[in-house]
Amino acid sequence: MGDLNTKKVFYQKSKCPFFLSFGAVWQTIRLSFFKKLGRILFTLLNNFARRNYCLAVFNRVKVDYIINFRYNSNACNSIFMSYFEIIGGKKLNGEIEVKGAKNAALKAVAAALLSREKWTITNFPFIEDTKRILELIEDLGVRVKRFSNKVEIQADQIKKSQLDDELAKKLRASIILAGPVLARKGEVRMHHPGGCVIGKRPIDMFLDGFQKFGAVVKWENDHFRMSAKKLKGAKIFFPRITVTGTETMMITAVLAEGETVLSNAAMEPEIPALAEFLNKCGAKISGAGTPTIKIRGVKSIKGGKLELIPDRIEAGTFAILGALAGGKVRIKNCVPDHVRALLTYLEKAGVKIEEKKNELIVWGAKKLKPVNIATHEYPGFATDIQPPFTLLMTQAKGSSLIHDSIFESRLMFTDALNLMGAHIAMNDPHRATVNGPTKLTGRKIASPDLRAGITLVLAGLIANGKTKIENIYQIDRGYEKIEERLQKLGADIRRVKK
Repeated sequence: MGDLNTKKVFYQKSKCPFFLSFGAVWQTIRLSFFKKLGRILFTLLNNFARRNYCLAVFNRVKVDYIINFRYNSNACNSIFMSYFEIIGGKKLNGEIEVKGAKNAALKAVAAALLSREKWTITNFPFIEDTKRILELIEDLGVRVKRFSNKVEIQADQIKKSQLDDELAKKLRASIILAGPVLARKGEVRMHHPGGCVIGKRPIDMFLDGFQKFGAVVKWENDHFRMSAKKLKGAKIFFPRITVTGTETMMITAVLAEGETVLSNAAMEPEIPALAEFLNKCGAKISGAGTPTIKIRGVKSIKGGKLELIPDRIEAGTFAILGALAGGKVRIKNCVPDHVRALLTYLEKAGVKIEEKKNELIVWGAKKLKPVNIATHEYPGFATDIQPPFTLLMTQAKGSSLIHDSIFESRLMFTDALNLMGAHIAMNDPHRATVNGPTKLTGRKIASPDLRAGITLVLAGLIANGKTKIENIYQIDRGYEKIEERLQKLGADIRRVKK
């Protein structure tokens, strides 16, 4: 070290041009070498870190998946043990009807607890998630009657303030019951909610919102306990847009004293639909469907009859199915404007679509063009429709970039598509590049979550040979009797019980 310092001083003090030029050249070479070496090391470390981050996320998802798998098997063993068997390659033709919106149904059931009078909810989808939430409110002492496509709910009495642990663990939407129970009983206890394993879905915004209403939130014996003698109106700003958070705070505010203002609120069509019905029952809500919602609290609301809007995610799924496997597929009981972003991208990809008032007609695309998409809150491209669209791009000629900014690990399902023959490269937990077209081959696979599960069904329908899909409880969470409806289009799919 001393020698180097001596040479450095010598070069600086020397009057000799040789030493000056040699020193300058040597310094330049040395700096250039270390600069290039630094760049190489940075690139290697960056790639290594990114790879390990992806692996860390993937490993966490696998652990969560196993836990979720266990909960589902304990609750619905017969469904869990069933699987779908699909023989692919058949052209699909005919009509398929969209059921009532899953997310609208879950929030309507929760809102029904605000009233002591009877609520009748029609166009009701009897899927696993809605069955679980009905079981949850029955456990609280609420009276529920089920019919072919409707339910009657009367919450004249809520006998308990604690949500059933096992049911709450399996249903993320269980958090929306906290507000009405808190308003009616003065307290609520619940386990951390469960649901799909598609990235971190914290409930901090919910807890912060309840605190702003005046509730005391505590963590006791692995449960959240929220209590309040009287809820009071609040000003709540959502740091990130949240559909369930917006609906939960809106429902909670209905019986709160004073005015509540929700800022940066979600604008999904299910929100104004619910607000409109609540207003008919006596609530005072304005601005639903915009970023700012105002609620003036009332002492009570009446009963009534609510018809749920069609499920826009199901409509979008069927539109992609028509593009992949049609034929000519007519999608009935839908609202085309609710899937406007998807329809725009489908047309860009070369899919022929005809719109009618409550219908869509989709023809199978002979040649698909690659399209880049980025998910966004409504009215943007829905994250729930991204998985089947990613499948669609495996059949397009060229490269497509899929960017899902909502959930960090929603693209993990692409591993299953790659097993079937797709060429999809994960860039990071939020982005993937799809190279097509590729022929898919049937495989034995398991559904990791709801939207990935229906995507694997669609993949099986266009794949060569037989596809076996296990853990179909995840699919049943959002699609009612999906195999029977697809069979009417000519699909070779059947539910097999082990």
